[in-house]
Amino acid sequence: MFTALCIRIFDQSIGDYHRFDDIHRAIENPYEKTAIEHLLYAKNWIDTVQWHLEDVIRDPRIDPVRALELKRWIDRSNQERTDMVEYIDSYFLDQFKDVRPLANASINTESPAWAIDRLSILSLKIYHMREEATRPDATEAHREACARKLAVLLEQQQDLSAAIEELLEDIRQGRKFMKVYKQMKMYNDPSLNPVLYGHKQ
Repeated sequence: MFTALCIRIFDQSIGDYHRFDDIHRAIENPYEKTAIEHLLYAKNWIDTVQWHLEDVIRDPRIDPVRALELKRWIDRSNQERTDMVEYIDSYFLDQFKDVRPLANASINTESPAWAIDRLSILSLKIYHMREEATRPDATEAHREACARKLAVLLEQQQDLSAAIEELLEDIRQGRKFMKVYKQMKMYNDPSLNPVLYGHKQ
């Protein structure tokens, strides 16, 4: 199943990141650039770094200048994340390019890659909730509460995986069709953000 591959690659990326736990460490993607595994690993690495950027920026003692630097880094990361989702959807468009949709085919609320984006974030939630559920310096009550949350996240991972597999099969069989809309993020575009093109707010 494709989602099993995704989860395995996401877990590998998360594990590789946490060997060093350093937001500044450059990615060392172990997969060939032409392989879907390369895209999945890169996608999750971006998510993993951003997860930790979001932690750092919430430090109440953070220097405001440093916080602004991190905010701009997060903005760049969001753009990279969106780009990676579009690359993964391009992979699916190529996979299904010869499929002729049925007359009553419908479009899904989100593309396969945006669902896989949620699966990547879910892998991060599971990793960190498992950490909390086994944290030696936490109280027993904390660990038990986190263990219950972990069980819910694992169930959610199963359900989301099943839904993604069903979507891919529906596209493969022509029951659904996919369209990819390029994300039109306005805040990063100097021609669309009025603050950047000179209008005062």
